[in-house]
Amino acid sequence: MKKWSAHATTLLSLYIPPGRPISDVVNVLRQELSITENIKLKATRTRVQTALKAAIDRLVKIPKVPPNGLVVFAGEHDKTGETIALVFEPPEPIKVFFYRTDKFFHTEFLEDMVAENDVYGLIVIERDEATIGILKGNTIRVLDEIEGYIPGKHSRGGWSQRRYERIIEELTRDFFKSVGNKATNHFLPLMEEGKLKGILVGGPGYTKLDFVKGDYLEYRLKKLILPKTIDVSDQGEPGLKELVMRAEDLIKQHIYIRTQKALEEFNYHLAKDDGLAVYGEKEVMEALKLGAVKYLIITDDYPKFDEVVKLAESKGAEVYVLTNDVPDYMWIKKTFGGLVGVLRYPIY
Repeated sequence: MKKWSAHATTLLSLYIPPGRPISDVVNVLRQELSITENIKLKATRTRVQTALKAAIDRLVKIPKVPPNGLVVFAGEHDKTGETIALVFEPPEPIKVFFYRTDKFFHTEFLEDMVAENDVYGLIVIERDEATIGILKGNTIRVLDEIEGYIPGKHSRGGWSQRRYERIIEELTRDFFKSVGNKATNHFLPLMEEGKLKGILVGGPGYTKLDFVKGDYLEYRLKKLILPKTIDVSDQGEPGLKELVMRAEDLIKQHIYIRTQKALEEFNYHLAKDDGLAVYGEKEVMEALKLGAVKYLIITDDYPKFDEVVKLAESKGAEVYVLTNDVPDYMWIKKTFGGLVGVLRYPIY
């Protein structure tokens, strides 16, 4: 819907909260329809009237607003000439009544509803270095990279050595507090929005265990730390990716893990040349029609995206959508045109 546009304010967006009588909304739209006679430009007037009439025609057939409310989008696309009139119940309750005709559809109220809520906080920590990030949908994002200075082991013995070790321990605790404070600042808003499902902590050796055992994260966030710490050798984005993939048994149903597994399987069959990797629009579409596709991998800007995804879902294929912030997006797009699949059985 965000891709639709118009040169004039002719695209209708309507949000109806639960409990609002349909008859009241229809009356509002009829009043708006009568006012459109004052629009000077005939083309604009016609398009606004068409959108309003389409919304009214559909709403009068609905006896009651459903529990989450209703959303209506109606209008004509300037560039393609395509018309649309959608009426649907959103995934979460609508809080306010909203009506507007504009040059675009107002989707902002829906965007938070359909945003990825299966978010994980990520922390890779060493004694003097840490990376904080999040796993959201198909994307791993670095939020912060932190460096500290912790001296190496002191070679001299006796009292001086013990004192030196205490200094190192104190510096390490201070560094952990800094990491914990920054992680809390990043993760707490996500938790309060109900989006943060858990926190993964990884790193080399026992450092990660010391961090988890200490009270370095806000107490509610500490409860979200998953029960297994992960051995991770890298920092930065590579370290976060390593953390997520090694935590597969903890988050195996997350879309990132499932997408990576589908891509790995495609690569495996492509290299093996066993007939189970399929690419090319004609070949993929034929395989879909036969119901032979196990995984469909498609870029979000593929020209026939809606058509292909609809067919895939009707044939029981698992669909994995790659956006341009996924590392394999460009490879799939440039090499295969943005569409590949893994077959259940060879068909060629």
